[in-house]
Amino acid sequence: MISTEQPASADVAPAVTDDDYALPDDLLAELRSHGITWQETLRFAVASVRSHPLRSALTALGVMIGVAAVVALIAIGRGSQESITARITANGANLLTVRAGAANQGVVFGPVGQGQSLTTGDAQALADATRVPSAAFVSPEYNGNAQIVAGAGNLNVRVTGAEPAYAPVHNVTIAQGEFIGEDDVRSVASVVVLGANVADTLFPDGDAPGQRVRLGGQSFRVIGVLESQGGTGFGSIDDGVIVPLSTAQRRLFGGRAISGGSLLLSTIVVQATSAETVDDTLAEIAAVLREEHRLPANGSDDDFSIINQADILATVAQTTQTLTLFLAAIAAISLLVGGIGIMNIMLVSVRERTREIGLRKALGAREQDILLQFLFESLALSGIGGLVGLLVGASIALAVGRFGGLQTSLSLDSAVLALGFSLAVGLFFGIAPARNAARLDPIIALRYE
Repeated sequence: MISTEQPASADVAPAVTDDDYALPDDLLAELRSHGITWQETLRFAVASVRSHPLRSALTALGVMIGVAAVVALIAIGRGSQESITARITANGANLLTVRAGAANQGVVFGPVGQGQSLTTGDAQALADATRVPSAAFVSPEYNGNAQIVAGAGNLNVRVTGAEPAYAPVHNVTIAQGEFIGEDDVRSVASVVVLGANVADTLFPDGDAPGQRVRLGGQSFRVIGVLESQGGTGFGSIDDGVIVPLSTAQRRLFGGRAISGGSLLLSTIVVQATSAETVDDTLAEIAAVLREEHRLPANGSDDDFSIINQADILATVAQTTQTLTLFLAAIAAISLLVGGIGIMNIMLVSVRERTREIGLRKALGAREQDILLQFLFESLALSGIGGLVGLLVGASIALAVGRFGGLQTSLSLDSAVLALGFSLAVGLFFGIAPARNAARLDPIIALRYE
């Protein structure tokens, strides 16, 4: 019989088995019992991030943009709230504003619509000390908008028709010239007091008093310039002008300010004798106006609304906080997009480093060591993006405050919140790649090409 067995040859290599990839049992057991310290794991993670600087920078870019947007928007929102609050509280806590129209529309800011329910007769009734004894000053006002022209300067400004009581009620002071007097109101004088920003724009040389301007197409003489109250917008008097009340009603806005022979008002601002008497003043005002307008005493048909400073501050705080949070939430979406980018890059990294993972496991690295390494890498990317984003966001906020004319307010809590959220995003989106890496079989990983 012919044998089919071939004699063993020294030149034929033995077959490779899985056992050839294994370390000696005693060494492997010792490595696995001790594992790898978290400091070593962190060092591996940092080295991996540094080995691909461009990819790491691009991966962290999404997180950086999100954090920068959140920090900048919160700073601008808080700064605006603080600016408006300071401007309102500067007038004191004892102001009451009476506006035409029922109170069911809530507190409305900006240009005041001209209602039909407040007249100069109402203001005279409220100024009667026997009827409203707790009122210190009463300032009737009419608001509108007009174009003011001086030389080559041309602005659209808010015009306030007012009486002398306007100055103490609104806590304004004169920087140059004088304020409106009783004679100006009686004579329907064509005189105007400029807000600080208006004066700086039209008369940069500081020589506004005595100059002529055209307001609403009519010639006016500048008699004074107000001290700057700071801030812009929200009806800031720095960006407006003041004329005698009678002039606003009869000359500038005559078609809108006169109804049925009565001179209409936008608002009547009443200053109580103290903050403690505000409630008494409010009740007295309501009673007088209901009597003047022949309305029910229970207030069911009121055609006016009375707003105190607390109402305004509460509305401002609620509105600005809601808007700030809404904008910050939109900006935070880019953080989530950045997190998705981190996850994608980490998944690619796991695939590229499959043999490295297998080798580390063969040398004794436990699943938790691999898991921590990739989580550290994800946290490092999001943390770097978060820190750079903080610096960029703070720089944007400071630039807006310095060059954009808006007040900004950087706070530690918003910075910590943004950085914490960026780390949370990195942790969350790093879990899946880290688990994939930790669960790789070392034998299969070492065979990976």
